[in-house]
Amino acid sequence: MNGINQEEAHRTIERVARESYGRLVAYLCARTRDLASAEDALSNALVSALRRWPQDGVPKNPEAWLLTAARHSLIDAIRHQRVVFESEPTLRFLTESSTESTLPTQFPDERLKLLFVCAHPAIDPAMHTPLMLQTVLGLDAARIAQAFLIPPKTMGQRLSRAKTKIRSGGIPFEIPREGDLPERLDAVLEAIYAAFGIGWDDMAGADQRGRDLAEEAIWLARVLMQLMSSEAEVQGLLALMLHCEARRSARRAFDGRYVPLSEQDPEQWSLPLIEEAERHLAEAFKRGRSGRFQLEAAIQSAHAERGRSGRTDWGAIVLFYEQLLRGSPALGTRVGYAAAVAEANGPEAGVAALESIDPEAVSHYQPYWAVRAHLLQRLGRTHEAADAYDRAIGLAEDPAVREFLLQKRR
Repeated sequence: MNGINQEEAHRTIERVARESYGRLVAYLCARTRDLASAEDALSNALVSALRRWPQDGVPKNPEAWLLTAARHSLIDAIRHQRVVFESEPTLRFLTESSTESTLPTQFPDERLKLLFVCAHPAIDPAMHTPLMLQTVLGLDAARIAQAFLIPPKTMGQRLSRAKTKIRSGGIPFEIPREGDLPERLDAVLEAIYAAFGIGWDDMAGADQRGRDLAEEAIWLARVLMQLMSSEAEVQGLLALMLHCEARRSARRAFDGRYVPLSEQDPEQWSLPLIEEAERHLAEAFKRGRSGRFQLEAAIQSAHAERGRSGRTDWGAIVLFYEQLLRGSPALGTRVGYAAAVAEANGPEAGVAALESIDPEAVSHYQPYWAVRAHLLQRLGRTHEAADAYDRAIGLAEDPAVREFLLQKRR
């Protein structure tokens, strides 16, 4: 180890935790069969790293160091239990090759298994996605709660109960049998897409955490496609994320300003990613089992067409949204539909579509107010537009988006 200053050590710990949290938890959980204990042990290891690395220097293999420290923490916890005998198999695993020097540089990535564990039917379905976001991707309860529009304390309590259910219910840490995969697949797809969405929202220009999270989601979708290559919705999800990822560099101007999709320069879009997305989408549609992610990918495909033809087929986008609404009338889908209707049929039609949504459901939903403000402005309803802009600005978390809306309001 080489001595480094405290700030550099903390940056390294933050990076390693960001990149390796889910992989380390999944690896420990695969062998201990105890998710909560694995997470506690890794937390203890990170605390130990914060204390020791600034003094001793960063180890050559930070992941292995954390894994060793987490194993020692688990050993200590087991030895303090009253019934050590029942923990003997786990204790043997933890004490075997438990030094940093004997650990492999790379160890098995068990995150896909952990996704399917979290999607077990014995766990509250409403907690499948939050549980996966925390345990597999390392998001804290506060960030997950923000995405689900509930208080962080409530989300923390629900996550704790879900983990207790895994432990007390003896839920096995393994990918289910092939015949049982479909019943858990939707939950896994939802979680991967939620992770991508959170990463996409956090990707305010140079936010590395958001960038990493979006890339992790795409990686998980690729691995899942290898496991379930015949599932059209897996390919649909991958196509959807690749289309969005293709426009990453165009979302910000050189000075950091937010650039909405309608104003982006298609020359900045990644053609290889778009072409890959189109291949996956075409393969998915060939299977004849249309689903939510395929339809959302088709909408993004229609937007990507502007890069080739210079125009956007809003009529086709409206039709895709109508099909999507029949099976998945989510709030974001309804707002997207209203925006598409406005482009195809005029702002009055778009406002009418927005006003069909329950006002309570959109009170804290920022995209609704941004779209509403834009359409009211187009209609010349200045005072109403200003009020809607105020709501959208107040709910915007991304500073660049907030500044964009402020300029529109002026």
